[in-house]
Amino acid sequence: MVAVTATRAALDLLEAIVRDHGQVMFHQSGGCCDGSSPMCYPLGEFRTGDGDVLLGKIGDTPFYIGRRQLQAWGDVAILLDAVPGRGGMFSLDNGRETRFLIRSGTCALKEMDHGNHAG
Repeated sequence: MVAVTATRAALDLLEAIVRDHGQVMFHQSGGCCDGSSPMCYPLGEFRTGDGDVLLGKIGDTPFYIGRRQLQAWGDVAILLDAVPGRGGMFSLDNGRETRFLIRSGTCALKEMDHGNHAG
């Protein structure tokens, strides 16, 4: 079963966005204009469809993912993080110099392994 969790940095960024915009939602797509970045929208402004799945919630914030993306990723743990940078063009993290980033169980293991070999 796929689960979504968040780092403290992501929770802090989410809290700031909710304070400014009210309730929000996340959508993780397979990529197009903004790659495969998690997009944060005001709740109700992004219409989900039959191709989207509610993966879980970060606190009270729903996190949706495209069904095809979910199938491509398989059974991994998904960690929502926040890192320096600019968010997607239409995402509410844009313009904050901090953006949301997804780390999957597979990517997190690869990063840890790379770090151990880096010396």
